[in-house]
Amino acid sequence: MAFKGTAGKSSSGASMSKYDVEVESRLQALEKGLADCKAQCAANSHSHAAPAAVTTGSDPRVDQIIAHMAKNEDVSDLI
Repeated sequence: MAFKGTAGKSSSGASMSKYDVEVESRLQALEKGLADCKAQCAANSHSHAAPAAVTTGSDPRVDQIIAHMAKNEDVSDLI
């Protein structure tokens, strides 16, 4: 009688070695961590408003450029 050891089964039902089971476990943990990180980054990016532009009042053109830059907008249309 031959001993047939299997450490686990894949989602398709194929036998997986002990190493494969360990690698699959680590991969699932990494994927979960990545998903959590993406969710946290998405939540943080929506909660932070752009900082208010500081204006000097000396030249409205400079104030307009500063306002564009504070919003990370392209200023080539202003020049």
